[in-house]
Amino acid sequence: MTHPKFLTVLSVFFLPALPLKARTPATAESLLKPFVEKNELAGAIGLVAGKDGVLSVSIVGYSDVEAKKPMPEDAMFWIASQSKPMTATAFMMLVDEGKVSLDDPVEKYLPEFKGQMVIAEKDDDHVLLEKPDHPITIREVLSHVSGLPFKSAMEEPTLDALPLHLAVRSYATAPLATEPGTHYQYSNAGINTAARILEVVSGMKYEDFLQQRLFDPLGMTDTTFWPSEEQVARLAKSYRPDKAKDGLEEFQFAQMKAPLPDRTTRFPMPAGGLFSTAKDTAQFCRMMLNGGELDGRRYISEASFEELTTKQTPDSIKNEYGLGYAIGGDSFGHGGAHATKMDIFPDDGIAVIWMIQHGGFPGDGKNAHGVFKSWAIESFGQKE
Repeated sequence: MTHPKFLTVLSVFFLPALPLKARTPATAESLLKPFVEKNELAGAIGLVAGKDGVLSVSIVGYSDVEAKKPMPEDAMFWIASQSKPMTATAFMMLVDEGKVSLDDPVEKYLPEFKGQMVIAEKDDDHVLLEKPDHPITIREVLSHVSGLPFKSAMEEPTLDALPLHLAVRSYATAPLATEPGTHYQYSNAGINTAARILEVVSGMKYEDFLQQRLFDPLGMTDTTFWPSEEQVARLAKSYRPDKAKDGLEEFQFAQMKAPLPDRTTRFPMPAGGLFSTAKDTAQFCRMMLNGGELDGRRYISEASFEELTTKQTPDSIKNEYGLGYAIGGDSFGHGGAHATKMDIFPDDGIAVIWMIQHGGFPGDGKNAHGVFKSWAIESFGQKE
């Protein structure tokens, strides 16, 4: 018999009955629609997944506000830094195979990092360099405490302009900003460096490794660095507050080079280059919700799952970060530059995926995600 608690706005999924607690009477659509009506939110897809499948999909607003084009369920989104957990998870497959250790120095696999110095003092007139306490390690580049910068000076005008090996070489030529392991500095360069090690160790291109070992087995058919023309047609437009700060205006994201399907001058950016859909992202999150396995296939070991989702930053650093994953008390996951978000709640047995394309919000638009997440936990969370 159809369970009314799984009724969603535009899509309905039927699953075996789960031991869920009492549900809230409000629908996600009724809670999110006012944000769209007040022109504070262009459009959104909110998806809730459990270990055994998708529980709810709620869709509001538009993928194109001016054209009043309703947000399609298969809309594509630039998920940006949500690429980081996917890259880190793929890397741990090599750890499981005994081909690399997290505490290995980066220079063991990338000799261009040998002799890298750290900035000891710096002012307007001079820079004093010294030898770091130890060479940066793989664990440090995956947890943003290596001292590597966010990006190098060569990654201009877009983040996808350099082949991975050249981008990583540019990180090695500059001194570290801080002593390894002592300061948190959010670093695309660190995640990209780990991805380059993945290439060296596996003998495969990074993007091929992800495709063959992660995306294809998980059925993530719409997750790519190079959206096709058909996928670009499904790409939700990006919005930000207009000059009056009381409405929305469309804007182009500057971090990626057009045209997006171009594989000759655009290169995969492990720290933030992926495009995906709510459905595809849910597949990845369900695998992590199940501790690294899905549908009878194990992707990473339990030990690697723990490494990824446990705080790796030192106790002296308030930022809680695992390996490629942000840690948030009872959840782990990651957000993206244009406000996409995935949160995995192990104790509640759910993953909450939030897909939008926003570079800021007028009014209370920024609260829409929190409203949806609270609704999802109240409606489907299993924590007593």
